[in-house]
Amino acid sequence: MAYQFGSFKGVFAIVLASLLWGTTGAASSFSVDVSPLAIGAFSMGNAGVLLVFTARKQLFIDSQSLFYQLKFVLLGAISIAIYPLAFYSSMSLSGVAIGTVVSIATAPFFTALLERIVSKKHISAQWIVSFVIGMIGIVFLVLGKEQNSEVIINAFWQNLGVALGVLAGLSYALYSWVARDLIEKGIHSQSAMSAMFGCAALLLLPSLWFTGGNLFSNFTNTFVSLYMAIIPMYLGYVLFAFGLKWVDASKATLITLIEPLVAAILAVLVIGESFIPVGWFGMALVFLCLLIQTWPFKTRV
Repeated sequence: MAYQFGSFKGVFAIVLASLLWGTTGAASSFSVDVSPLAIGAFSMGNAGVLLVFTARKQLFIDSQSLFYQLKFVLLGAISIAIYPLAFYSSMSLSGVAIGTVVSIATAPFFTALLERIVSKKHISAQWIVSFVIGMIGIVFLVLGKEQNSEVIINAFWQNLGVALGVLAGLSYALYSWVARDLIEKGIHSQSAMSAMFGCAALLLLPSLWFTGGNLFSNFTNTFVSLYMAIIPMYLGYVLFAFGLKWVDASKATLITLIEPLVAAILAVLVIGESFIPVGWFGMALVFLCLLIQTWPFKTRV
């Protein structure tokens, strides 16, 4: 009973994190002349600084264990640093629709592979059914967005964008799996996440020298930059780390499919974008995916 309640708390925390992450698209749309790469590097880099600061006592307690797992911490940190750069570059080169679908669809798949091949965990039929429905839903969700103009993209750059989307999905899967693995080895969830993000900040923040020129050029840009770092990234990853105490990484990354769903709804309500019926059908499928994945199905013994 205690584990079931803990699992519920973990799922709830991951859903809340996804809701916060889903606000990033609408929030960043208010920034003027700010590179998506700059927003990604600033928000995730400074979230790392905040995570380290607030978890400093726990980091000291877990310092020896983290040192023994240093190669995994560094693997997670590099993955975190790669993720925003690959994700935003993918959307820039191949288009928002293709970049989003490839990045989001591959993350749960790669996480499940890591758990099956490396961690030797069983992948349930419930997860597979939920994954397939969720992927179809994401595709319909992206296809359902009405486009004002069709941009012709060179085949080479589009293929490169797809490859970067796969890299983004892999990097997200890697740091989620590493965080869960560290937690299962007895390291506190705060320490696991803050150690990886703190190291990633050392890689991400220097890139702002080249990309971050307009982050604080006016009040709106300043507010959006700080909001992105503190609310979706810092608070979101505090919740995500807590959720990983109770939920396997493959299930967690699948639950986070709610993020593009929230982003789509906010795009309609806040930005004024519109969706054709197939897009709304995609939203319903993502809801169904979440319901299947989180429903406590009973198994026969």
